[in-house]
Amino acid sequence: MRTILAGLAVVGLALCSAVASTVRAAEPPPELIAYGKTLVEAGDCAGCHTADPAKPFAGGKRIDTPFGAIYAPNLTPDRDTGIGGWADADFTRALRYGVAPDGSNYYPAFPYPYFTKMTKDDTLAIRAYLGTLAPVVSRNKPPELRWPFGYRGLMRIWNTMYFKPGLFEPDQSQSAAWNRGGYLVTGLGHCGACHTPKNYFGADKQAQALSGNEVGGWYAPRLDGAPRAGLKSWSMEDIAEYLQSGRNAKSHADGLMAEVVVNSTSKMSDADVRAIAVYLKSLPPARRETIVTPPDEATMKAGQAVYAKFCIACHEADGTGSPRIYPPLPANALLQSVNPSSTLRITLDGAHTVTTPRAPNTGEMPAYAKQLSDQEIAAVTNYIRNSWGNSAPLVTPGQVAKARKQD
Repeated sequence: MRTILAGLAVVGLALCSAVASTVRAAEPPPELIAYGKTLVEAGDCAGCHTADPAKPFAGGKRIDTPFGAIYAPNLTPDRDTGIGGWADADFTRALRYGVAPDGSNYYPAFPYPYFTKMTKDDTLAIRAYLGTLAPVVSRNKPPELRWPFGYRGLMRIWNTMYFKPGLFEPDQSQSAAWNRGGYLVTGLGHCGACHTPKNYFGADKQAQALSGNEVGGWYAPRLDGAPRAGLKSWSMEDIAEYLQSGRNAKSHADGLMAEVVVNSTSKMSDADVRAIAVYLKSLPPARRETIVTPPDEATMKAGQAVYAKFCIACHEADGTGSPRIYPPLPANALLQSVNPSSTLRITLDGAHTVTTPRAPNTGEMPAYAKQLSDQEIAAVTNYIRNSWGNSAPLVTPGQVAKARKQD
């Protein structure tokens, strides 16, 4: 009997040792965790999944859509309210197919139509990093969507019509940098979620990819090669500097894009930012720019008077400003966008230059919502959008009034 018990004890110890070895082997290596962190930053996951900075990735942040509000879920490894109880397959299926562990469908405010292009290895690297976060108990909030969009079953129809799962397909005729940039822009970075126009049901207009879109009261400008409102006049160095520092000699980041720069692109490697620039500079215009009728003389004079009183001190008479401190106005792509939402938002609310490790110096523009009337803001907006070689559609006082209500 003692022999039998001793043998069982040996077997038991061996099994315990094997289990312990398996657990240790299952722990992701530091290199994978570090790589996952870079992917999480490139995907700007914190931008949507952090409502309280003291509880990163614990979810709860409200995301407004044309169909109502959605609250980002908890990504910490809490087993009850987060993703701690998920299998790797659950996580990959959620990212690449928009399906929760219980089989329900996510709404495309979660950008799985872009994440579907990610490799399985990259999704698991992200999971490895998220698994190192401090677990936070934070229960997910139900969406607040207008009828009938609250019925998740409708997403099966939406997916059938608009969702095309599949990995990013490298173009062998292009460079490694171009393919890396394409993977980041069209996949992990989900740039089209903001910069691509949407149809009535919130799906991308694929034929107009990255040609600009209004989101959250701002206008996410064109990222294609359009001459006036796109990136044709920007060099790859301009794009890289903007993504890394939040400003360059042509423009400054503000609003939603400022958050992306601070939380995501300023933390990316030089190689990845350069790859994005290579890819974006290769894109032809996805749609024609609007033919503009120049403003009449009275409109320009009214706007010039407002400009001379409120703007000239910083932006100079010729609009050149002080690049990287006060952005120049001539040939300004965002300023010439067909949609003036961002220009109106900045004029009404003012602007604070985003600060990053590469560009720590601050600058600001005062808010003019209380100083200027709708007519005056429309006048000065039309002036700067159509002076110094600029050309853009006229803005009406009614558009300014509408922008005020979105404040």
